[in-house]
Amino acid sequence: MSRERPRRGTLPPAQEHIDKLAKVVEGGNCYGAQQMYKSISARYASAQRYSEALDILQAGACIQLEHGQVTCGAELAVLFVETLVKGKVPYDDETLDRARKIYEKFPRIPIAALNLTEDQDIQQLSEAIGAAKTRVEGCSSFLKAAIKWSAEFGGPRNGSPDLYVMLAEYVYSESPEVDIPRVSYYFVRGSDPHKFASVLVNFMSKCYPGEDDLAIARAVLMYLSLSNLRDANQLIEEIKKQVEHEEHDFPQSDLIQFITFLLETLQRDAFPLFNMLRVKYKSSLDREPAFNELLDEIAEKFYGVRRRNPMQGMFGEIFKMMGEMQ
Repeated sequence: MSRERPRRGTLPPAQEHIDKLAKVVEGGNCYGAQQMYKSISARYASAQRYSEALDILQAGACIQLEHGQVTCGAELAVLFVETLVKGKVPYDDETLDRARKIYEKFPRIPIAALNLTEDQDIQQLSEAIGAAKTRVEGCSSFLKAAIKWSAEFGGPRNGSPDLYVMLAEYVYSESPEVDIPRVSYYFVRGSDPHKFASVLVNFMSKCYPGEDDLAIARAVLMYLSLSNLRDANQLIEEIKKQVEHEEHDFPQSDLIQFITFLLETLQRDAFPLFNMLRVKYKSSLDREPAFNELLDEIAEKFYGVRRRNPMQGMFGEIFKMMGEMQ
């Protein structure tokens, strides 16, 4: 015999469950509450009362994260997005704000802030690194699911820029090891070059010598490969303002010189000059293999130059896969 669908009238207001489950979590039974959040929200979703199912999942994710239960909170956060999809909830500012409220509850405990010394137990450091990875993986899973939802239900074609900025911020601040190409991949799909500039300036203050100009060039080329000349220029200006304010030096190298000339060149129809720059600064560009791939994409976007080599696109696909998988 098939199970009957719950009738809408048989379910009480969601707030009753939210209040009861909050007490369960506060009483220390986080795992037990987790199972109830999942089962009860599923009943509301089955009854097509998606708004209340979302209320329950949002409340559950937030309170679990507030209590440091990252795995439980992240699981409920992902279920929140899955319910958005099931309910075919359109992307709008209100729903984006709900996702942001969940995001803001993810703990922020940078490894550098732990002040661990060489005399402390190695196990303590290992546990801290493991916890950081769990936070990043949990938050990333939630935000990537939300980005996919936003792209499929009325948001920008490539996903919400606001969600990309959240993802970039969290990955940068919480990852045990800074992966600036990955962070840049997310930021250039966002809408906040000012914040991106702040992250790059922070990175420049602690990176190895020779990594600062690479980070700036990579960020600019990534923007340009997306046809975003405006934010590429704004990023450079913001970095210059911020390093001057902090009384640091803006990197001076052949690679930075190339980027400066490139930004000027792309503002006019000057494809021969574009090619001349690539030849002149070849040794600098060869410092990172992906740069030439990005420049091929830029040539295609700005000058309509089709690629002749079918193997081209490899590094672009690597960046794409990196964003999807990590």
